[in-house]
Amino acid sequence: MSAKVAVVLSGCGVFDGAEIHESVLTLLALQKQGAAYQCFAPNVDQHHVLNHMTGEEMSETRNVLIESSRIARGDIKDLKEFSAANFDALIFPGGFGAAKNLSSFAFEGADCSVNEDVAQAVKTMLAASKPIGALCIAPAIMAKIIDGPKLTIGQDADTAAALETMGATHKITDHGEVIVDMAHKLVTTPCYMLDANVAQIAEGADNAVKAVLDLV
Repeated sequence: MSAKVAVVLSGCGVFDGAEIHESVLTLLALQKQGAAYQCFAPNVDQHHVLNHMTGEEMSETRNVLIESSRIARGDIKDLKEFSAANFDALIFPGGFGAAKNLSSFAFEGADCSVNEDVAQAVKTMLAASKPIGALCIAPAIMAKIIDGPKLTIGQDADTAAALETMGATHKITDHGEVIVDMAHKLVTTPCYMLDANVAQIAEGADNAVKAVLDLV
């Protein structure tokens, strides 16, 4: 029987939602490696909406679940419906949505809060001793929820310092490298936290997914 993996999205677009390359390449890696997946997202408003051409804020409101459905081609569920009993692993692609919509890390750093549905999903997987993957900036969420995780966001010193303030042990990594915290069954990789191209993102997603599935 193939592993079934829940993938949590945070909108659609690097600056205010889920990073699209990381999200799609994670889904591709899962299928290539024989796993089934279901996408989820919290049913909440985005923190804000940004024009991805100019970087300027737009005067409109968008919903994280609805925007995430663009990546999932409509096959997505409200994160409130997630049950750890139904999945073998949980994966979070990156993008600023992880730090703006799933948590407040982009604005409050080490003092951030985490969306209740996100926290519940992570905690129930931890309690069930099932693996969790986090790409790019998504490891910041894990640093807030998990007690003393070992993880990576790549090489950014300020971000690494914030994660260590939350109790994490940060490991410096390069393209495609993965850190596996066996105690918590947590897999992390830097992706676009480094200056990367789409081929390097594919390598990171492939390696992270393989490490997660190896822990199933």
